[in-house]
Amino acid sequence: MSAAIRLPARLDLTAAHPLAREISAVGGDLILDCAEVTHLGGLCLQVLLAAQKDCQANGRDFRLLNRTEDLDAALKLLGAELPQSSEKVPT
Repeated sequence: MSAAIRLPARLDLTAAHPLAREISAVGGDLILDCAEVTHLGGLCLQVLLAAQKDCQANGRDFRLLNRTEDLDAALKLLGAELPQSSEKVPT
């Protein structure tokens, strides 16, 4: 299993570019630890959706671990769906 990228609490405008850079540096499966996420903005959602699409196109796994209620509420509000994962990573 690849190491998980720990997402910051606020996935907002200022987090979008660093997030995209960090995700693009991953060569294998993309595993994101969402345990700290309290806010998801539209730009970071676009980054996540693009990453999911890229993973699917290249046969790589895309997982969101430790999803928070805040993240799920933001996804619902924004009308987006990202895969669930029942796996937990140590915090």
